Amino acid sequence: MRRLASFGVAAGVTRAVYEGLRRASGGHRPAGEPLPVGDLSPSGDLSSGGLSPSGDPRWTRTNHAGRSVDLFAGPATALGAAVGSGSGPVAFALLAAAACGAYDDVKGDHRRGFRAHLAALRDGEVTSGAVKLLGIGAASLAAGALLKERPVDKVLAGVVIAGSAHLVNLVDVRPGRAGLAVLALGAPGLLRGSLAAAPMGAAAAVLGEDLGERTMLGDTGAHALGAAVGGAIAAGNGRFGLVAHAAGLVGAAAWGEWDAASRARSSG
Repeated sequence: MRRLASFGVAAGVTRAVYEGLRRASGGHRPAGEPLPVGDLSPSGDLSSGGLSPSGDPRWTRTNHAGRSVDLFAGPATALGAAVGSGSGPVAFALLAAAACGAYDDVKGDHRRGFRAHLAALRDGEVTSGAVKLLGIGAASLAAGALLKERPVDKVLAGVVIAGSAHLVNLVDVRPGRAGLAVLALGAPGLLRGSLAAAPMGAAAAVLGEDLGERTMLGDTGAHALGAAVGGAIAAGNGRFGLVAHAAGLVGAAAWGEWDAASRARSSG
C-alpha cells in the first residue's frame, strides 16, 4: 500500500507541476512541432526570433529530430520524486542532482566525458560538467552517509547514487529512454521497499509526452530520477548488493567515457 501511495503522490505532483509550468509559460507553438529553419541558429539553438512551445527559449530545446520540445518535465519529475520519496537523504540527493543538472541545461557546452571537463578544471575553467561531477558526487556521498551505518557501506551507497544519476542521463539520448530506464531499474526495487516507487511514478507521469516528443527530461530530470533510483538501490541492499551495483555502474560510466572519447576523435 505504501508503494502505491508513493507512486501516486509522485505521479500526481509531477503532473500538477508539469501542467502548471506549461500554463504559466504561455507557449506560442504546440510542443513537438518541427521548427522552421529560420528559427534555428547555426549551433542548433533557438535564435532570438524563434518561438518556442513554452514561449520562452530558456525552456526550449531542439531534439534529435529537429523538433522543438519543452524542458518542463525535468523540474516536474524532480519535485514529484522528492515529495513522493518519503526519505530525507534520497530527496536531498535527487534535488541536488536536479540543481546540478539544471545548471548544465542552462550553461552546458559541447564537451563530453569526465576527462574533458576535468582537463578544463585543471586549466582553471569550471565547466557545467565539472559542476555536475563534483556537486552530484558530494551530494550522493552525503546521502549515502545518512542511509548506511558502516563507513565502507556509506561510500558504496554514495557511488551507487551518483552512478545511477549518471547512468540515466547517459541513456537519455532519444525520447522516452531515460523514463523507460527508470521504470526498468526501479521495478526490482519495489520488492525491497517503497523508495523506488517515487521516481517510477514521476517518470510515468510524463512518459507519454516524452515519447510523443512534446517534452524532455533534460539533465535536470534525468539526473534527479537516476539519483532517486540509486537511493532506493542503496537503501535496499547490503554490502554484497552495493558492491555489485557499484561495479556495474562504474563499468557503465567507463563505457560512456570511452564512447565520448571515440566520438570526440571521430568528429575531430
